[in-house]
Formats: sequence, structure tokens, C-alpha cells
Amino acid sequence: MLAPMRRVLIKLSGEALAGERGHGLDEQVLAFVGRQLVPLRERGVQLGIVVGGGNFMRGVSSAASGVDRVRADHAGMLATVINALMLADALSRAGLPATVFSAVAMSTVAETFTTRAADARLCAGDICIFGGGTGHPFFSTDTAAALRAAEIGADLLIKATQVDGVYSADPKKDPDAQRFSRISFDEVLARRLGVMDMTAFSLCRERKLPVVVLAFDEVDVLRRLLDGEDVGTWVHP
Repeated sequence: MLAPMRRVLIKLSGEALAGERGHGLDEQVLAFVGRQLVPLRERGVQLGIVVGGGNFMRGVSSAASGVDRVRADHAGMLATVINALMLADALSRAGLPATVFSAVAMSTVAETFTTRAADARLCAGDICIFGGGTGHPFFSTDTAAALRAAEIGADLLIKATQVDGVYSADPKKDPDAQRFSRISFDEVLARRLGVMDMTAFSLCRERKLPVVVLAFDEVDVLRRLLDGEDVGTWVHP
């Protein structure tokens, strides 16, 4: 069984919330997210979630189409707040209290993020959902996740993806690609594996914050992780 953890930060992509449609929000997926979180809550883990916005808007791809990059990134930040609000509503309806924080001030919609406010809500038992990215253009939601994990003192950052871990090569292109159960930060760098963007990765490495990359759509994946099963890939200091 995994050693007890006080706080965990989960990075959840916007695309994951869209389900098979690939855009917008899927109510069944939102409900599924809640069910995945229950085992952590039952074990007293304090939870933070950083959501992406790719199911509505991606700043980088919009900029590539000619939209001003800063404006595109600001639109992407707003998309993450939409996802945060809808996820919080789904969790609340499932009996999991949730508070939405935004890095972009919009006090009538969400609480403006401060470390002190987030810490208070986590200690009170709320799941804290962080929208608005870092609040600045040119930074990914991977970086926002690493930053929030550091700020709230998380013991683990879980990157929830559509792939069940880190592989030696792209498993969709190379049938011989091998999944790593555990791999060090230094080996990730040496092998040039794309776990997350370099800004986020560097912050986790500096903070000695372990990262688990896993497929979030696998049933009971978080419970199995806590039970010590060979789930996903641990990236460790």
C-alpha cells in the first residue's frame, strides 16, 4: 500500500472532460471524475485539481491560426474556469464539497487564488479546483499544476492523461515501446521523454515533487494507485 499522503494535486485535461465528443463537456465524464476521487477522500487525502481548457479553447493552436497569442491564452484561461465551475458543480451534487479558485480575478464567479485561502479550504475538507492557469500568458496548465502543487505543499502530482504511463517511445507508433513503472527525473531528461513541458518539469524536479502519469479513464485507477498496484509511471527524484 502507498504511504499515506496528506495532499495530492491532480492535473486533468480539458479534453478528458469532453469524453468521446472531443469538445464541450460530458456529464457522464464529470460524474466519473467524482467516483474516481472518492477513495482518496475516504482515506483523508486533501485534493486539489488543475483543469485545462482544451475542450473549448487552446491558446497555442489559436495563435498558430493567426490569433494574437496573449489574447488567445487569455481566452484559454477563461475556458479552464468554465471547466472548473462545471466540475465543482458535478462534485458538489455527488456529495463532494468543492471550491473554485481562479488565477484571473473574477470575484463574482470564483474565489481569487491565494495560497492562504486555498490552504484554508483544503483543511476544511473541500476539493479545491484551480482554474485560470497561472494567470499569465505563455504558460501551460502543466506549469499551473506544478506551481499550485508547490504552493499548497502537495506530496504528489498526478498527471491524468489518456495514456497509461510514460513509455520509451510513442506507443501508438512503436509497438515495441516499453512502459516504465518508475523512472527518475534525470533519466527522463536523458531519454528526452515528454512527461510535461520543461517549465513544469523543472519546477517538480527542483522541489523533489514526485509525479505519477496515468490513464484517468481506467476504472478505480486512483484506488489501485493507493493500494500499491502497478498503475501508471512514477517519476521520482
